Amino acid sequence: MYKLLPPSLLLASCAVSGPLWAQAEPVSTQALPTVEVSAPRLARELYATPAAVSILDRDAIAQGQQRVRLDESLVRVPGVFVQNRDNFAQGQRIAIRGFGARAPFGVRGITVMVDGIPYTLPDGQAQLDAIDLDSAERIEVIRGPSSVLYGNAAGGVIDVTTADGRDNPGTRLRVGVGSDGYRKAALQTGGAQGEWSHHVSFSALNVDGYRDQSSTEKYLLNAKLRRELGSERALTAIVNLLENPRSEDPGALNAGEVASGRHQAAPNALALDSHQKVDQQLVGLQYEDLAAGPGELYLKGFIARRDFEQQLPYVGDSRLGYKRDYMGASAEYHHDITLGELPLSYVAGIDVARQSDDRFRNDVNAQGAVGDQVADETQKATSAGVFAQGDLDITEQVTLSLGARFDRVDLDVGDQYFDDGDQSGERTFNEWSGSAGLSYRYRPQQQVYINTGTAFETPTFAEFANPAGGGFNPSIEPQKAWNREVGMRGYIEPLAMDYDVALFSVRVRDELVPYDEGGRTFYQNAGDTNRDGLEVALGWQLADQWRLDSALTLARYEFDRFSTPDERFDGKRIPGLPEQTWVNQLTWESSAHRFATLETQYTGDMVADNANETDIDSYWLVNLRVGDGWQLGSDSRLNAYVGVRNLFDQEHYANVRLNGTYGRYYEPAPGRSVYGGVEMRF
Repeated sequence: MYKLLPPSLLLASCAVSGPLWAQAEPVSTQALPTVEVSAPRLARELYATPAAVSILDRDAIAQGQQRVRLDESLVRVPGVFVQNRDNFAQGQRIAIRGFGARAPFGVRGITVMVDGIPYTLPDGQAQLDAIDLDSAERIEVIRGPSSVLYGNAAGGVIDVTTADGRDNPGTRLRVGVGSDGYRKAALQTGGAQGEWSHHVSFSALNVDGYRDQSSTEKYLLNAKLRRELGSERALTAIVNLLENPRSEDPGALNAGEVASGRHQAAPNALALDSHQKVDQQLVGLQYEDLAAGPGELYLKGFIARRDFEQQLPYVGDSRLGYKRDYMGASAEYHHDITLGELPLSYVAGIDVARQSDDRFRNDVNAQGAVGDQVADETQKATSAGVFAQGDLDITEQVTLSLGARFDRVDLDVGDQYFDDGDQSGERTFNEWSGSAGLSYRYRPQQQVYINTGTAFETPTFAEFANPAGGGFNPSIEPQKAWNREVGMRGYIEPLAMDYDVALFSVRVRDELVPYDEGGRTFYQNAGDTNRDGLEVALGWQLADQWRLDSALTLARYEFDRFSTPDERFDGKRIPGLPEQTWVNQLTWESSAHRFATLETQYTGDMVADNANETDIDSYWLVNLRVGDGWQLGSDSRLNAYVGVRNLFDQEHYANVRLNGTYGRYYEPAPGRSVYGGVEMRF
């Protein structure tokens, strides 16, 4: 089922894994602290969670990093693959076990949560540009379908928690510079006084870009204000403001253009000045009551506004934009009871959200002149879901988990452009999701588990685009997935090593697959697909100052049944997904905040099209990060860091455009790049 790793990868794997298990003398006898996860909505200890969950702490997110892109930290999570780190106009593309791989831009098929607010819209798309990694304290990743938790587009979950000022109070000022015109300044301040706590983070980013027509300018503010209402209650206000005056899009190249100059932009990207601009505001309010009767009550609400305009790199209907209003609310009740004589913990709740986009589209000629309007419509999506999930402790070691959810998703298009007739339409989907898991904690820090669950994913408004004209494409339907998973995790105290191993098998019906027509991307259902794989994460504290982290993914993603009127793709690989990835990080860290991290990344080969006729070679990257700190006074500290990405100047691609028109599959990545910064804490 799986392709063999290259000999160099196999040898390196043996070199690492041999010492992991052969170490005779214990390095440390200190057990790991209790770790709790909350992304699955029902908060549990990690070793009682019957699902593949990865946790990234503040050091993994921030130490020696630019804190500009999610892939900086997500690279350590097995089963996760991130592309498009250098095209800020299109945004990073994230795939979890293959979910999300079809997205030509942004995120599809994955639920993104930030401080309890869904950044994934009711129609299933998500943007990452307003996530503030400077204030991020923790990221949890659920590596598998999770519609029972979050409804539509929950092929996986990324849950980000930012600081609220109660921990690490004080002020930080950080300035960074680097290759390709990278410049960033960030200011954070926070603290607690009496019943109040706050945290405010502001950053300004400018990048000229490795390729022509790839610069960006972005400003981001993220703020929290928390008020304790006694010992059991609290109210939190969240404000997130994004201003992105300009992010350029260099477009994709064909093989000939890559050979003549990897830094160049596509001809139409230059001729049409392809770019985007974004202005977004979000406000949220959250209430928690830890003594709501016999249980706990959590109420959350938010409202957001996003203005967006974009010029795409092709001649035709390529100037588009929208004004979006997005709002939502949720209520959860957590309670511990006994069922007979068995302890039962459960959560029940409701999620509602509404999205309204006023959209336009105009023709653009070869000289970049904006012409007639060709689309004017209002897109509205409304989602409502009710859910319940419970953990029943059958014994002190065995826990049975069950969950169910019902979702209703309404998609409506109101057409105001009548030159091609009235293309208004409406689609409604009623979907049930379920999950079941069994956890056996045979030792306090050793666990095996098994689970199964379902997920559904409606096409987004963009994916409902009709190649025959306006309105909904009548030929596509939601895709549905069935996930099965067996895993084990634990901490081996004599070796000071933690491990996480998962075997997964996912069957997807009516997989949504992109294809290009006249420079635009449209979608079709691809019949059935299979996704099977192995994920391994290891963390080994070699000595007091040395640690090795490793994340390995071996998988197979293929079409089971998929055909068009002209071709059959049964048994072909799903494009845009490597079937092997392997990341290692060797870190040395002193007690005086001095550190060095050597990181290797292996990405296996991919295919760029459904027919598997265009191959993308595998590659290795080596990255290096070092830093030091100096105490300047009782309350002040100066830190400095330097990073080198792609140390050996390996040629590779930052993004692959799936089923690209005219052979335009390739977005080259930068060669060796250097960045550095200083941070003052006081």
